[in-house]
Amino acid sequence: MRNAARFTLTLAAVMSSVTTASIAQSVLTHHVRDSVITGDALYVERMNPVEVLQLDLVLPLRDAAGLKQFLANVYNPKSSVYHQFLTPAEFTERFGPTQQDYETVLQFAKNYGLEVVGGSRDGMEVQVKGSVAAIETAFHVSMSSYLHPTEDRIFYSADREPTVDLPFSLWHISGLNNFSVPHPLYSKRSEVAAARGIQAEALVSHATTGSGPSASFLGSDMRAAYYGGTALTGAGQNLGLFEFEGTDLADVTTYYKNVKQTNSVPISLLSTDGTSTSCVDSRAGGRCDDTEQTLDITQAAGMAPGLSSLVVYIGSTDTAIISAMTTHSPLPTTIGCSWGWTPDDPSTLDPYFEKMSAQGQNFFAASGDDSTWSTRNEAWPADDANVVSVGGTDLTTASAGGAWKSETAWADSGGGISPDKIGIPSWQAAAGVITSTNKGSTKYRNGPDVSANANFTFYVCADQTTCTANEYGGTSFAAPMWAGFIALVNQQRVANGKSTIGFINPAIYSENLTAATYSADFHDITSGKSGSYSAVTGYDLVTGWGSPKAALITKLAAQ
Repeated sequence: MRNAARFTLTLAAVMSSVTTASIAQSVLTHHVRDSVITGDALYVERMNPVEVLQLDLVLPLRDAAGLKQFLANVYNPKSSVYHQFLTPAEFTERFGPTQQDYETVLQFAKNYGLEVVGGSRDGMEVQVKGSVAAIETAFHVSMSSYLHPTEDRIFYSADREPTVDLPFSLWHISGLNNFSVPHPLYSKRSEVAAARGIQAEALVSHATTGSGPSASFLGSDMRAAYYGGTALTGAGQNLGLFEFEGTDLADVTTYYKNVKQTNSVPISLLSTDGTSTSCVDSRAGGRCDDTEQTLDITQAAGMAPGLSSLVVYIGSTDTAIISAMTTHSPLPTTIGCSWGWTPDDPSTLDPYFEKMSAQGQNFFAASGDDSTWSTRNEAWPADDANVVSVGGTDLTTASAGGAWKSETAWADSGGGISPDKIGIPSWQAAAGVITSTNKGSTKYRNGPDVSANANFTFYVCADQTTCTANEYGGTSFAAPMWAGFIALVNQQRVANGKSTIGFINPAIYSENLTAATYSADFHDITSGKSGSYSAVTGYDLVTGWGSPKAALITKLAAQ
């Protein structure tokens, strides 16, 4: 009887497990583009069932509501836990997946013939590789190729939203389509001029004032203009760069050699999902351009030349890259992203952005170089409410390597009202931010938040070819510059016995509603326009609050 009872209980447990697992769970985010659903993307054919794809299975937060409350407290100066950030391990224990849930996903992948190739519980992801046939079976979809509705190429996609035979829902599955190809947010003067049918010289009508070749700006010129001191170098701080392609560090060496400077920042390349960290010149037989990656490095290191580390995080999916940035040791506390793409779902990275805020990290995203945001001018991730959106200006300095002299709005600075209809965050909804003058929305997220020089006035070396002066511009330059600037803030905070600053938007919005504080902390850009919006006194949808002054470091260091 005892054995029979034990058998009955065991069988019941197994049947219960099978029953639970057999109820297909929906995934909490979207994966199929509208053009596939509506038929605007013309069907081509089914994918080859033996073709291999790599996916990233993202687990949901365990207590999303609790995390939001924690963030409200940790960024409230009146709270007892103000700026008491979590470590990645502490975050996992409070808000990440349980060990049992993580192991359940691992077993699910193996049961369906998917090879686990990466990921971690702390990173809330399981990276898998498998055949199209296995993927179709595991996620109850059909994988096919389609004609892209706006680009001259074929893309692949699942035909329906995936479901999973798990006792709980997944948050997202990255890699079920390649509809959007991420692109760097730099702008090339000759190409922009040709597209507009004008002379390249017309895009920069005044002489530039940098210390590089042909008076072009270097990363060190941005440091001189916006910081102007020498005491703070970013010492002890770790900075990360978000990149979809590898790089060739020989180009960084060339840059510093040509401008007769020495780089003292340790730079390392980290593949987050097996993506190659190498990037060779396309004219040498490869298919990679490292212009973006190199300029990101030189801008960040130029602003913070004493960083303890600068890690370039490289991957093929956004979730794999950002997951690594929230778990890597040492943790990058200030991060620059100069890429744009349209996500499957605008909320895809929110758990990671919120995790960064909880861990005292800050993510700076270039606002783009196509002027006013729209459904055709990609705004994401810069219009996400959990990142700092960085717009562009046109800077003039007093001399080569000299102080700030004047600044106007850059004509192509990305900004406006979130085309993804992301709700306005509380710090932006505060009285006095959105006005009839700046024409912002009181319902949706507005951008950018801050800005820095983005005109065609920089010196750039890439692809082991001839370096260029005053040819490249874009908010690509401004985002890593701001990441470097906040490294100076964090250095000062550590010296003051404090934690890192974390997500700066709650602080800069509340602080700069006072005119006296604002004029001390920021260069208020009040002239120039980009698309539908003009730079005005105070916050605006071209330059945000403006570019930083050295006093902003003191203010944020005292928070």
